[in-house]
This record gives sequence, C-alpha cells and structure tokens, in this order.
Amino acid sequence: QVQLVESGGGLVQAGGSLRLSCAASGRTFSTYAMAWFRQAPGKEREFVARINWSGGRIYYADPVKGRFTISRDNAKNTVYLQMNSLKPEDTAVYYCAADKRPLRLATTAGQYDYWGQGTQVTVSS
Repeated sequence: QVQLVESGGGLVQAGGSLRLSCAASGRTFSTYAMAWFRQAPGKEREFVARINWSGGRIYYADPVKGRFTISRDNAKNTVYLQMNSLKPEDTAVYYCAADKRPLRLATTAGQYDYWGQGTQVTVSS
C-alpha cells in the first residue's frame, strides 16, 4: 500500500512557475513508476508526465513539453513537477499517481494503482 500526498499548488500569474511535490509512504516507492495527472472542471483527468523508478525514462504530454519537468528523489520518497511558463489552460487539480507495473508506458488514469488527493493550481491571465 502506498499513500501519496501532494503539495505546492496555488495561484500564479501567467508566465510564472510552481513546483509541486508528492510525498509517498511505504518502502516500495523506489520500485514504482510515478506520474502526474491533472483535471480541469468539466474535463477528464489527463496525463501530464511520467517517470520510471530510476528517473532514466521520462515522458511528457505534448501540451507541457518544454515547460514542465518531472523528477524524483527515491531517498526522500518524493516526486516533483516543476512547472514553468504557466498558462491559464494549465489551471486544474494536479494529482500524483503510482504504477506498480513500471516497465510499461501508462498514460491513462485507469492504469495507475494509487492516487493522492490532489492540489489546486490556478493560473491567472
């Protein structure tokens, strides 16, 4: 069992930056692939970025490529999402998720086993 707790959301102006953190409990954190998803009002939850257990394989959704950076620190059981050049369309609740099957590329919410409660990111124009 893994428990995930996100933090770092808030209100920022367009063009600004935020860094989200996701702290995980459990000894097996380093074996899971981790991802960030987001969900805007009235929309489905969408994939943002994924990182494998070692950090050697990283994938981004096209809308965030070149602006967002996912990373992890297995010693701290934490995964991060650095978000730069934020746009109003980035406004959403951001969730971190853990995948027990780390060797695949999973980009849909149903493929993930554990979820955090989410943190709100609001980008004003």
